[in-house]
Amino acid sequence: MKHTTPNSILSFAIGALLITGIGCGGSSTTTTTNNTAAKANTTTNTASTPAPATPKNIAGNYESTGSNPDGGGQYKADLVVTPRDDVYQFSWKSGTNSYDGVGVMTDARVAVAYTDGDNGKGCGVVLYKIGSDGALDGKIGYWGVNTMETEKATRTSGTDLEGDYDITGKNPEGKEYKGKLKVKKDGDGFTFAWDAGNSFEGFGIRAGNYVAVGFGGAKCAFVGYDVQSDGTLDGRWGSQASKKFGTETAKPKK
Repeated sequence: MKHTTPNSILSFAIGALLITGIGCGGSSTTTTTNNTAAKANTTTNTASTPAPATPKNIAGNYESTGSNPDGGGQYKADLVVTPRDDVYQFSWKSGTNSYDGVGVMTDARVAVAYTDGDNGKGCGVVLYKIGSDGALDGKIGYWGVNTMETEKATRTSGTDLEGDYDITGKNPEGKEYKGKLKVKKDGDGFTFAWDAGNSFEGFGIRAGNYVAVGFGGAKCAFVGYDVQSDGTLDGRWGSQASKKFGTETAKPKK
């Protein structure tokens, strides 16, 4: 992955749950995730492009090439994707830099949150699918927790993605929660502000009828991939501070 440091990247948590991650999947080899790489297919149109056939799982070894945000140059990286029950662990190695994170998948879309350092502790990601009625169905992954969280956000006011929502969800421990969500356009992305006992904020990028949102504070970044029929992961990444997002293509190793 690339090495960019987001100035103010996400600080949101779904529900009133604070996670103290222990290492994605416990006994895996963890590399460290890039603190500033947030990719996401950033298509702000409301029309959803036909989703390609989705592989049964995306686990495996990849060769990644991409560009850094804001004209920061090109890079190459090795990527290992490891299944961890409901979520995936993403581990990159680019030169002497390593990064680690957690990903969730819906249809042919994958959203990942990661950071650099020894592990991805404290980072999390949400992948929302936008329904025809404007409701958001979310899958949430926390680094170090193999059970994902689910959330439903029903819009009470606003148009398109922007507006106010009532949220209900179930955290990884199976406990239900309720709260409010406000989504507001912010540059090429969207600010997400939750209030479910505690208030949190995050930043998301839309790709058709999907939105990838990362959280966990300034150290964490997120990536949004579109899974191609041949297994290639194609996406964009960056942060709330990025003027122009970076790109990445991860091809399965033969």
